[in-house]
Formats: sequence, C-alpha cells, structure tokens
Amino acid sequence: MDTKKKVLITGASSGMGRATTLFLAAQGYTIYAGSRTPEKLSDIQQENIHPILLDITDFNNVKQTIEKIGSIDILINNAGYGLVASVEEVSEEQMQEQFNVNVFGVLRICKAVIPTMRTQKSGIIINISSFLGKIGLPLLTLYNSSKYAVEGITDSLRYELKDFNIRVHSIMPGFFDTQFARDNLKTNFDTFDKNSPYADIVSNLAPIIVEQINNGNSAQEVAEMILDIIQDENFKARATVGDKAKKFIPMKKELSDEDFERRVRDYYNL
Repeated sequence: MDTKKKVLITGASSGMGRATTLFLAAQGYTIYAGSRTPEKLSDIQQENIHPILLDITDFNNVKQTIEKIGSIDILINNAGYGLVASVEEVSEEQMQEQFNVNVFGVLRICKAVIPTMRTQKSGIIINISSFLGKIGLPLLTLYNSSKYAVEGITDSLRYELKDFNIRVHSIMPGFFDTQFARDNLKTNFDTFDKNSPYADIVSNLAPIIVEQINNGNSAQEVAEMILDIIQDENFKARATVGDKAKKFIPMKKELSDEDFERRVRDYYNL
C-alpha cells in the first residue's frame, strides 16, 4: 500500500467520519479530515491526520480547500444529517438545507475533486449513503429522498468516470451507534407538537428509530468496509453494512413493493 495516498473525508469530526479517519491513518494513509468544526479533531491531530475547515455548502470554501490540498487519491463523502418532519409541515428552508448538505454537498465536493483525479487517471470516490436510500419511512421523506439521490449520483458517476480509471462506490449503512441521533437528527417543531395530525406516527416511530440508532452497530464496521473498497479494485458498486441494512435491502429485492411495505408497517407498528 502506498502510504503517500491522500484521503479527503467530509464530516470527519464525529461518528463514521472520525472512526474512518483514525482507522485509515493507522493503515498509513494521509488523511485530510474535513469539518465545519475542525477544532473537534484537535485531539487526534498527528503527522498523517490534518484537520481542515471544510464547509460543503459553500463552493468557494470547497474549491479553495481542494486547491490547498492538491491531488486527492480517495474521496469519502460522509457529511450529512437527517431531518425528521412530515412533508405537510416541513418548511421551505428545511427542505432546501437537507438537500444542500446531503445532495449538493456531495456534488460540490465531487465537482472540485474530479478534475485532478481525471488528470492523474486514478481515484476512488466513496459515498456514504444509507439503507434509507433504498427504503422509505414516514417522517424521513426528506432524508430518504436525499439518500436516494446519492444512490443516483453514484450510479451515474460510475459510467461518467470509468474511462478515467476513477472508481465510484456507495456504502448503505443501517442504524449505527454514533452521535447521529444526538447531534445529526434535526426535528420539525410542528411535526413534534402534540397537536400535529402526525402525532400518532411520531409517538410510534420516533422512539424506535432513536433507540435503534443509539443501540446500532459500531462505526468501525464502516471504516473497515471503506478500507476493503480501497484495496479491492473489483469491489461491488454498493454494499450494505449493519444489521438493519442487511435485513431490509435483500427483503426489498425479494418482495413486491406492496408486500415489502406491509412488512415495514408491521415491523415499525405503523
């Protein structure tokens, strides 16, 4: 393994991003750990871990940051958050922000990194998606649709970049024990109001989802899968990791849409 390979990780200050930063650095990779709060990475800064200020919602910041780093061999699009809201009650600002981070943020980083990868005729892009990029759940429509979009980006970029020897993959994690439920879930006030017409769905679903996230798999599993993708030139286009992803994704492939929906309703008491 070439220890000089440069890896850019977005959303590196916590959860899967932080775990991947530490794990790949231990393997000898040079890590540029991007975050809007790089000071949260000061405790792990070392010779081959470089915390950097990176705001994926600001293309000028993205462009300037990439120019400072220079060539990048591996890009890991990890930054993102989940909005919990009904479509009826979600605000225009909340809709725009969910897609600005989870979708347009991925596109901005790719747009900035691809020219160098294309010139050097090599590169790997790994998009951290979600099993909810293939499966819908109520109250998570905006998050679901943003991750569906990430899956579409992955599929199209695989064709677009193949001639330049740039590999593109997605990882679809299930629920993981990270700071996601505590720090990266944002809720709509009206949806969680006791007088919301969706109060019954909220009371049934929200506690289950939070519990499953907080008692989910270890972020280390994602970090290890990322290394597998990097080292295996023939790794499949997308892979699931975590109990819920391994349960629901194969089930969705086997059942009709209607039968699958019934299974999900039963499982989550909807």
